Amino acid sequence: MTQVQNKTNQQLNMVLAELMGYTVDKGRPGRVLKGNMSSMPTDYCNDPAASLEVQAKAIEVDAALYLKTLSAKVYGTTYANVEEYDLIALIEVKLLLLASPRERAEAAYITLSSKQ
Repeated sequence: MTQVQNKTNQQLNMVLAELMGYTVDKGRPGRVLKGNMSSMPTDYCNDPAASLEVQAKAIEVDAALYLKTLSAKVYGTTYANVEEYDLIALIEVKLLLLASPRERAEAAYITLSSKQ
C-alpha cells in the first residue's frame, strides 16, 4: 500500500492533482497545469468540496479499496483488518457518499428542522 503519512498537505495535494488529470508545471515549482493554465493544486486536504471531488474519483476507480482504506484511516487500523462483512456494509455506504448536493441538502433540512 502506498504510504502517505510522510507527505505534507502540499505534497499530497500535488500528487492528487496529477491523479485527477493535472500536469506538473515544470517551469513553476508547486504549480500544476490544466490545459495552458497554471495554478496551485486544489487543496484536497482542507477543502470539503475538493475532498468530495477526489472521493468521487476514488470511488469510480475502486470503491471497495477506497472504502477499506477510508475505514482504516478513520478507525485507525489497517485495511487488511477490515472484515469481509464490514466491507459489504461499506459498499452500501458508497451510495451515501455519492449523494447529490440536493440529496444532502434535503437530508440536512429534514434533520435540522426536526430539532426545532
